[in-house]
Amino acid sequence: MFEDRSDLAVDRHLVVSHRLRARRLQLGLTQKQLVSRLARRGIRTTNKTLSSFEHGAGVDVVRLPELAAALDCTVTYLLGLTEDPARWEPDHASAPDDRPVPRPAVLTSPGVVSLPDGHGILGPDIPARPPRR
Repeated sequence: MFEDRSDLAVDRHLVVSHRLRARRLQLGLTQKQLVSRLARRGIRTTNKTLSSFEHGAGVDVVRLPELAAALDCTVTYLLGLTEDPARWEPDHASAPDDRPVPRPAVLTSPGVVSLPDGHGILGPDIPARPPRR
């Protein structure tokens, strides 16, 4: 169905998890407060579920618009395609379909971003992915 190039799906998954937590903390919200905001938008969840989203358990793509609205940001921001929480347009144009999709950069240590293959970065707040075993 879809070809998963360069672990892009895993990287995006980590970006979304990290951005959910970082944005909640940036707004000064507790998990309970965010759960209440989501309930007002018709998404019933618990603190435990939200915590699992923030720690990498995976977010159902259907919930992204409500999560973004509850966090006063865009889906584009949650996906790591822009640094501006209010911006809908990605910061960089996507690669044409015939070119491989570059692997996003990762934060290798505080303030140091590695740029694999010289490609641009999705943002300095992306956590490093644990090494594969």
